[in-house]
Order: sequence, then C-alpha cells, then structure tokens
Amino acid sequence: MSRPRLTIGTFGEITTRCRPSRRIEARARYRDWDGVTRLVQASGDTAAAATHALKAKCVDRNLIAPSAGSLTADSPFPDLVEYWLEDIELEDRLATATRQLYERDMRTLVLPVFKDLTLREIGVARCDQFLKRLAKDSSSKAKHARVVLRLALALAVRHEVLLRNPVDHVARLHRDVRIPDAFTSEEITAIRAAITYWEAGRDVSGPKPDGQLGAIVEVMLGTSARIGEVLAIRRSDIDLSVPSVRITGTIVSPKSEPTTRQEHPKSARSRRTIQLPGFAAHAVQRRLKQLDTIDPEALLFCSRGGTPLTTNNVRRQLLHVMGLVSIEGVTPHKFRRTVVTTINESAGVELASQLLGHTDPAITIKHYIRRNETLDPTTAGLLEGAFG
Repeated sequence: MSRPRLTIGTFGEITTRCRPSRRIEARARYRDWDGVTRLVQASGDTAAAATHALKAKCVDRNLIAPSAGSLTADSPFPDLVEYWLEDIELEDRLATATRQLYERDMRTLVLPVFKDLTLREIGVARCDQFLKRLAKDSSSKAKHARVVLRLALALAVRHEVLLRNPVDHVARLHRDVRIPDAFTSEEITAIRAAITYWEAGRDVSGPKPDGQLGAIVEVMLGTSARIGEVLAIRRSDIDLSVPSVRITGTIVSPKSEPTTRQEHPKSARSRRTIQLPGFAAHAVQRRLKQLDTIDPEALLFCSRGGTPLTTNNVRRQLLHVMGLVSIEGVTPHKFRRTVVTTINESAGVELASQLLGHTDPAITIKHYIRRNETLDPTTAGLLEGAFG
C-alpha cells in the first residue's frame, strides 16, 4: 500500500532513534516547495528535544520558499543588489539618471553596511538601527538609503525569497521641517540688474556672455518650469501668436554619457502648455532672433554648436554672476518656488499646483510655497466687535 502524498510544505510521521553517540535523532519525510519529498532529520539530548528541533527545521523550510532563480534566503546581500540592478535595467521604466542615482545610493550608502549579511539576517531591527544612525549624519542620505533598500528587498519578497519587507516596518524617519523660501520683488530686481551688468561685458573674467542667461531666468520666472525643462524648449514648442510655450521634455546628463534632450519631462503630468507673460515672451522673441536656424527641432537655448546646455553649467554661471555682486542663495529651483508662491497668494494653491505640473497640491504646499505669516486683518475687527 503506497503512502499518502504530502502537500507542499508539510512533513509526514516523525520517528526517533538513538545514535551511537547516545543523542536521539528524529526523522520525517518533508515535501519541499519544488514538490520533491526529502528526508529531514535533527537530533537532541532527548526524544522530545529532537522532535522539537525537527519541527523547527521544517517550519523554517516552510516559511522561506526558494525562488525561481538562484537567490535564496541564505544568499549574500550583494547578490540581491546585482539581481535588483539587472531587474531595473530589464524593466526599463526608470530614466537613466534615476537608475544611476539608485545605483550610487545603493553602493555608497547601503552596500558597505550590509555586504557581509545574508538576506535571512536582514530584519526590521537591523534596518531600523541602520537608518537611524544614518539620519544622525544626514536625513537626506537616510531617506535615499531607505528608498533603495526597500526596493531591493521588495524584489526579494516578490520572488518569494523573503516573506516580508523589513523596511516596511521601520520607524518613520523624522527630519527638520524646511520652510520653502522665495525671492522678494526687490531681490528679483537686483538679480536682473546683476545679470544685465554681466551681459553688458563689465566682467572681464571668463568667456564673453552670449545673452542666454538673462533669457533663461526670464523664462523660468514666466513659466515656473524646471531648469532642465527650460533648456529643453524647442522652436516647435513655442507659439508666439498666443504667446505660449509647451513643456514636453527635459535635459539629462547621464554619467559617462553626452548631455541630451529627453523626450518627456519629469512626469506625465509635467507635460503642459503655459501662456507666457509679456516679459518672458519678449525674452523668447529676442532669443529666437539670435538663432541661426529655422529647424523646428532646434533648441531655444544651446551652445554655439547647437548642442544642449547642461543644467550644471547654467547653475555655475548663475553662481558666478551673483558672486560678482555678493548676492547669495540664488538657484534655478528658487525661481520656481518664487513663481508658485506668487500665484498662490493671488489665485490659490490649485492654480499654483497646475502650473508646476503636480498631481497633488499637498506637494506644492509642502515644498514650494513660502508661508505668509501675516493673517487676514479681518480678525481684528471681528474680535473688537465681540470683546471691545
């Protein structure tokens, strides 16, 4: 008579025997996750201890199912990292710059700490302590490390190497609340004057200004677009009859690769058509007259050879010009916050969020709008009427 077939992850009748060493050995048939029934055995000082050890061994095998690939719970963490990076490459859903950022964060922040551990040894407590220690040095580094560690371990969970993702259960990372800052109208006037002074050739150091920096700043002030999006504007994206500009791409500079125009901005919502105020439209018209081509694919802002400008070069140029007049804290992204703060104060957060291309106004409020600390003066009249 044949034995009844075991279901996957279960064991059959347990038998015990005394070995020559006088230790008791417990044995049972166990059906593994690959469907193969194997003999599992464990030993102890007594029959009860041996049986307990055998059950614990079977439970351990039952909890962790071997993956379809080469990874197991006992694989070293670096093996998972390489597998995860390959998986990202195969999915091809992330921008090149994002993939490179993930790899850099993994190799510099996470891998040095976890390189000698197996996947089984990476639990909630270990991840929690790692992120807390890193946060003491830099909350930004801790945030980046949490992202990549969670993504890598999530792949192990999806492939049934681990039962759960320990990063999902770590304590929430706390960071100091940063109040978004924006330029005042007086600061904008000073910045424009500094750029005009520089473009007039008053600074003898460095290459001769080509007039693009001032126009770039005017377009940023007139659209709230990111610096990469502004540098990616083509002739075909401009409609002077309205006038308006369509944001359809961004400039990227992948590591060890040439700077190129990416055919989409940061997100799908970021594709938008923005009507230009007069000062920005004038800057665009002036720049179009300077171009020596009518190619619709030609970039509005480019090098003398027609190649894309890098965002870092524009930042460095802006820093240099502001340094000439001792103005600090001027960055392309601060222009973006300045624009959205102005729109919010005049027309509300919904319109401000649309202008930025955000899917959630809460992001706009948290990261872009400078809080107005002066409350509606109507409260004074109401309180005077009630208690005066």
